[in-house]
Amino acid sequence: MTKSAGSRRHLPSSPFNRNAPAAPPIEQYTVGDRVSHDQFGLGRVIAVEHDNAAVLVDFSGRRGRIASPFAKLAKL
Repeated sequence: MTKSAGSRRHLPSSPFNRNAPAAPPIEQYTVGDRVSHDQFGLGRVIAVEHDNAAVLVDFSGRRGRIASPFAKLAKL
């Protein structure tokens, strides 16, 4: 009395049919961009590491290196 699963049909509205949402593109920064950080506040990009792997930001005299992905950093 076992039943073979065979091929299963999923309804079009099934959550199992949905593709994973694409990740948003990583923001590209250049030297001189004004930015805002959730913790450090307003700043200006003073250096960009190769391929935007990280940026060095001057936050009113305090420098911070922010690595990619830039979750808490926003371009103004």
